[in-house]
Amino acid sequence: MALATRTERAERAGQRGSKPSLARSVWDSSLGKKTVMAVSGLIMLAYLVVHMLGNLKIFFGSDEFNGYAHWLRTLGEPFLHHEWALWIVRVVLVAAVVAHATAAYQLSRRDLRARPTGYVHKKRRTSYATRTMRWGGVILALFIVWHILDLTTGTVHPGGFEAGHPYQNVIDTFSTWYGNVVYLVAMFALGLHIRHGFWSAAQTLGAGSRTRDRALKTTADVLALVLTVGFVSVPVAVMTGVVN
Repeated sequence: MALATRTERAERAGQRGSKPSLARSVWDSSLGKKTVMAVSGLIMLAYLVVHMLGNLKIFFGSDEFNGYAHWLRTLGEPFLHHEWALWIVRVVLVAAVVAHATAAYQLSRRDLRARPTGYVHKKRRTSYATRTMRWGGVILALFIVWHILDLTTGTVHPGGFEAGHPYQNVIDTFSTWYGNVVYLVAMFALGLHIRHGFWSAAQTLGAGSRTRDRALKTTADVLALVLTVGFVSVPVAVMTGVVN
């Protein structure tokens, strides 16, 4: 009994004496999690734009594409060591992906706890992109793992993976039916994710307003379309023989 009393007193004292940090308070709030999702999502979006532009260099031939891949590894030299800039980008991206996925998962769980039973609506009130955001996130997470194992480490690469020869590696991947299917499904999921995610991020960060909403929706649609078409153009070009 005495032990229980001492424990209860210690817990009450700890509760009175310790206050959560500002970062913890922000993270624990729904708005804080949505802000983390918005900022990390914009970081990944910026990377995707640059990544797509880099991918399009494949249309200029193997020398151009392989040269671009080599340049990425020497970026920042001699101030930075070989591949340091590339690893900095990778670390930032991993942090953004983890923060984005964690916040999304926790918000989803919080939403499910708040609504233990599903609501029944006579009409669907959300767009297809909104309804598939969660599944789209899962598809993209699995794709990222597959993409790295395919074109970065070569673990699941269908051909003879050659480090330093990304042009041939890309040709090998998109010369298989399953490589194309996986990539195309992921890119369409990405387009839907961006279309809804950009709009949500703008609203969370306070950029939305009655006068700007139309422009933001148009920007979201254009970004989703351009990125989807840009990424999809590479496997389509390999399949049709434009790139070989």
